[in-house]
Amino acid sequence: MARKNVSRTPHIRPPFTIGDVRKAIPPHCFERSVLRSFSYVFFDVVMSFSLYCIFTAYIMTESSRLYFLVYMIVYSLLQGCVFSRIWIIGHECGHSAFSNYKWLNDTVGFIFHSFLLFPYFSWKYTHHRHHSKTGYLQQEEFNGPILKSQVSLMFKHLISNPAARFLVTSIVVAFGVPLYLLVNFRGRAYNRFASHFDPFSPMFSHNQRAQIFLSDAACLAMGYGLYKLVLIKGLAWVACVYGGPYLVQTSLLIVAATLHHTHPFVPYYDSKEWNWLRGSLSTVDRDYGILNTMFYQATNAHVAHHLFPTIPHYHAQEATRAIKPILGEYYRYDDTPMYISLWSAFKECVYVEEDEGEQNKGIYWYNNKF
Repeated sequence: MARKNVSRTPHIRPPFTIGDVRKAIPPHCFERSVLRSFSYVFFDVVMSFSLYCIFTAYIMTESSRLYFLVYMIVYSLLQGCVFSRIWIIGHECGHSAFSNYKWLNDTVGFIFHSFLLFPYFSWKYTHHRHHSKTGYLQQEEFNGPILKSQVSLMFKHLISNPAARFLVTSIVVAFGVPLYLLVNFRGRAYNRFASHFDPFSPMFSHNQRAQIFLSDAACLAMGYGLYKLVLIKGLAWVACVYGGPYLVQTSLLIVAATLHHTHPFVPYYDSKEWNWLRGSLSTVDRDYGILNTMFYQATNAHVAHHLFPTIPHYHAQEATRAIKPILGEYYRYDDTPMYISLWSAFKECVYVEEDEGEQNKGIYWYNNKF
C-alpha cells in the first residue's frame, strides 16, 4: 500500500533544544506515584490469573479438538496481551518510571521480566544504550540498518519474492526476541560473540556482571519451574497455558520494536551528523487501534518516551500532546494498520543509503531498490 501525502522527517538540526521540549510538558507528567503504579500491577496480575483459571477450568476440559484449538488461540492472544502489559511495567521499572525508588523499580521489574524469561538487568543495560544511541548508524543497539553494499545476494532474492518475504517476516516475528537475547540476533555488531545471558559478554562491563548472573539465575529458576510443571502436568499443558501467550508477547514486542524505529521517511545519522536529540526524534508513533489501550498507550507515545523515558505511561499521552506543537514536522506519526506497516517495513526498508549531494552527507534513508 503506497503512502500518500507523506514527507520525510526534517533532517536538518532542529531549531529547538531538549530543554524547550521539556518546558512544554506539565510538571506533573514527570511525577511517579507508587500507589497508582501498583494499581496497574494489581489489575494485570488479577487479569492474568483470571484468564488462567478460566482456561484451565473450562477450556482444557473441552472434548472437541476444533473448539479447543479455537479457544486456545483466543486464550493465547488475550493472555499474550496481558503478558505484554506485564512486560511494559517491567520496562518502565528499568527506566525508573515506575516509582522514585530505584530498589523498588528493580525489584518489580526483576520479578515481572523473570516471569517472562526476560533477563531484567541484562536487557536494562543494553536497552539504555539503545536509548542513548537511537538513530546512530554505527552504534544503534538493536535492529540497526545495513548499507546497500552489505545486502547479500540471497537476501535480495528473498526480499523480492512475496512468499519468501512472508516466511522471513514470520520467522523474525515469532523468534526474533528469544534469538536477540540468546545470540544478539539483529543486534549491534560486537568484536566477539554477544549474549544477554553471558555475564562476560562484550555487552557488559565488569561492574555489571553480578547483576547479569542474578538475571540468569532468575530465568533458570523460572525455566526449572516450567520443567517441574511439565513433569506434573505434561508438556502440552505447559505449552498451552504458558507457551502460547509467551510467543504472542514476544511477537508483539518485536513488531512494536521494529515499527517504532523502521520507516522509509525517518533518517539514520552517521558519526558526523548524529547527536542525541536528532537520533531520539528518529522514532515513530503508531496507531494499533484497541491494542493502544492494551499496551498502556506505549504504542502511540513512543517519541515522548525516547525524549523523556522516566515519564510513566499514565502521563505519556498528555506529554505527547504537549510536545507536538514544539516538535512540529519533527514529530512522526503513522496510523497505517499494524499488519500493513510490518509488511511494508520488510519490503521497503531493506537497507539505508545517503542521498546525492554534499548537503546530505552523513544522513541515511531506507530504500529497497537494487
